Amino acid sequence: MAEDKEPEDTKPAVVDASKEDAPETPPASAIPPAGALASADEEKAAMVEQAKGRVTAIKESLAEKPAPPGAAPGPPKAPVKKKDEGPKPTDASNHPLVRRLKEQFGGAIAEAAEFLGQLSVRVERESIVQVCEFLKNDTETPFNYLSDLTCIHFPDQKEAPFDVVYNLYSIPANERVRLQVATSDVDGVESVTSLWPAANWLEREVYDLFGVIFKNHPDLRRILLPPDWEGHPLRKDYSLEFVENAWTEKHLPEMTDVQREQLEQRRTYGLEILSVPQERMMREIFQGGKEVMPKDK
Repeated sequence: MAEDKEPEDTKPAVVDASKEDAPETPPASAIPPAGALASADEEKAAMVEQAKGRVTAIKESLAEKPAPPGAAPGPPKAPVKKKDEGPKPTDASNHPLVRRLKEQFGGAIAEAAEFLGQLSVRVERESIVQVCEFLKNDTETPFNYLSDLTCIHFPDQKEAPFDVVYNLYSIPANERVRLQVATSDVDGVESVTSLWPAANWLEREVYDLFGVIFKNHPDLRRILLPPDWEGHPLRKDYSLEFVENAWTEKHLPEMTDVQREQLEQRRTYGLEILSVPQERMMREIFQGGKEVMPKDK
């Protein structure tokens, strides 16, 4: 009679976790014993932990692993690109036009700079009319056209906080030059209307919005604002908010307390433009399909 064989050991075989090659195989400690049912969540958690451990081990090995001797160095890192600096003004003392001006007027020509092909020359206040006349009658580049006359306000410059700017253009030579004169609202500057009649309106605009006086001007008065307006709106120290002044008290109709409260609410929400009668009239005209300006028959 054959001997009875001993029953085989039912204990699970010990699996070496270091020999596992498949990344989706969980470690032995995470595998439940035979006969026990492992839920899908437990298997998934075990696989996630195994993947995290493998990634950590690879990172540590790469950090500790030195470069092999004789190995070619890696490609150099790209240099950090610095921010391109913009163009800057350059000294224009050797410009042919500046040299002619200095030969003619000497110390009245303070400094000259060139920026992006634009020539700027600073002139003393007392010599601006003579310099403009010289440039207008210049044989090489006659600047016979005053393209613009404006002003810049520098509040920090107490003695001369205003720069009157003259943009001249030579039609025959197709050249431009900018003249700058530093002055104050008390000293002002001489008018150039005798050279360019169009300066009449330009100088009035500067006087209206900046308060700079032009001496010997034929009709120096406001051109945009009412004659009795207080202040000059393009100065840097002029308030940007609505300000009640003598002109508004004199010319605007008196409002009741209710109307004043409604006006304050509209200003708070930026709707003050909807309160003027002209705007409401234009809205009614457009909604009614009428023409704003009837055509000539």
